Amino acid sequence: MHFLSFTWDSDGVLFHIGSFPLRYYSLMFIIAFSLGWWIMKKIYENEGISVEKLDPLFIYTVIATLLGARLGHFIFYEPEVFLEDPLSVFLPFEFSPSFRFTGFQGLASHGAAIGIIIAMYLYSKKIIQKPVIWILDRIVIPVALGGIFVRLGNFFNSEIVGKPTNTDFGVIFKRLGEDFPRHPAQLYESFGYVIVFLILWAVYWRTNKKDQPGYIFGLFLVLLWTVRFIAEFYKKSQGGFESALGIFTTGQWLSIPFIIAGFYFMFRKRNHVA
Repeated sequence: MHFLSFTWDSDGVLFHIGSFPLRYYSLMFIIAFSLGWWIMKKIYENEGISVEKLDPLFIYTVIATLLGARLGHFIFYEPEVFLEDPLSVFLPFEFSPSFRFTGFQGLASHGAAIGIIIAMYLYSKKIIQKPVIWILDRIVIPVALGGIFVRLGNFFNSEIVGKPTNTDFGVIFKRLGEDFPRHPAQLYESFGYVIVFLILWAVYWRTNKKDQPGYIFGLFLVLLWTVRFIAEFYKKSQGGFESALGIFTTGQWLSIPFIIAGFYFMFRKRNHVA
């Protein structure tokens, strides 16, 4: 018997509306985006920015997150699917063997990060009329908060599970048809993002670092992707190109450039604003 483990037996569905399932994962996204909007409202009010510019920011962020994460998953982890059936990447439906609503199963945080950076560039030029680094220094605070809820959603779905603990400690994911405990890697990562969010929140409100363009953005990159890098040691392999490069997982290899970029933004000379 596993005295230090517990069995997780959730099917990921909160309730059904007719035949349509409302999943915990979807609820976590709703909470993440809602809290993100509230945080950015506080930031905009603090800096005298019209809250009317929040609605476009919300739309840019939602679209960039979903499209970036979706594309990132198939490019980094399942490129063969992207090449064989690119239409399936963009539609939340399955047509074979029969029509079925699947939702957007398969989202990569590295792709979401790239999508958000691109979207913030467009938003800075078209809407807010400020340097892109200004919005990046602020949007990363709610993004870090969002990561907490995304990983909680993964836990509800019994996906992105950890490696077997080979001890009595851990979580038995019954939905996977297993009877042995694994590391709850989703919860490890979620807790790490709690720390990242609290640090970024404190740096913004209690220091003058927001007046150093790029510092908070760089700190976010270093902290968040370091958490991801460490969490990968406990995760079951997600595939991708790790077998070709060895040593690290795909997620770890993808995190390294973000961490390096983070140090650059934190300690670069600030003779100009990006």
